Amino acid sequence: MIAEDVLKNIKPGAKVKVYEGKTPFEGVVLARKHGSEAGATFTVRTVLAGVGVEKVYPIHSPSIVKVTIVSSPKKTHRAKLYFVRGMSAARTRQKIGTSI
Repeated sequence: MIAEDVLKNIKPGAKVKVYEGKTPFEGVVLARKHGSEAGATFTVRTVLAGVGVEKVYPIHSPSIVKVTIVSSPKKTHRAKLYFVRGMSAARTRQKIGTSI
């Protein structure tokens, strides 16, 4: 279960580490859907070996051990950052102030 103080800081543009098992998945939050309902999710994106990888995590999943906020977004003007999918890392840093 994710702590309440961490849960409210999971916002689009935030860089997070999600611990599902032994190895964490670190990336940028693209979207958060359905608030804190039973079916609420957040989408995390990173680039591994030159390929973009996205994972959708349910907020109330028992398999998530811990979520750590690495950095908060400096400026984000949209609720969903799907436009980041077609950008380079340098352009993403310029647009939202966080690296992928």
